[in-house]
Amino acid sequence: MLDRMVEHARREAPNECVGVLGTRDGEPVLLVEAENARHSPLAYEIAPQELFRVHERLDEDDLEVGAIYHSHTRTEPVPSQTDINLARYPDALYIIVGLADGEPDIRAFTIVDGQVTQQELEVAAA
Repeated sequence: MLDRMVEHARREAPNECVGVLGTRDGEPVLLVEAENARHSPLAYEIAPQELFRVHERLDEDDLEVGAIYHSHTRTEPVPSQTDINLARYPDALYIIVGLADGEPDIRAFTIVDGQVTQQELEVAAA
C-alpha cells in the first residue's frame, strides 16, 4: 500500500494527493484514493460528497478509518498547521508522503487535540 500511496502522490504532483486506508483489527486492508478538492500544492481537502463515497466504500467491507494519507510536494513530510487544524480522526494515523527531495520520505503521526506525535510506520512484507 505504501507503493500505491507514493504512486498516487507522484501522479497528483505538483498538487497534494489524499486518500484513506481502511483497517480491520488495526491492520490495513484497503486503500481508497480521494480527490483533493483544492487541487493545490499547499493543502488538501476532501469534499463532503467525496468523503461520503470513501466512507461508503469502507462500510462495504466493515472497515474503519485507520489512516489518512496525503502528500507534501514542496515541504518536509511533517504536519503543517493546516494539517493539524483539519485532523478530525484521533484514532487514525496521518501519513505524509514527502516528495520534495525526489525520493519519497514517508512518515506517520497521530494528531490528537492539536498535539502531534510521530509514530513508527511498520511495513509488512507483501
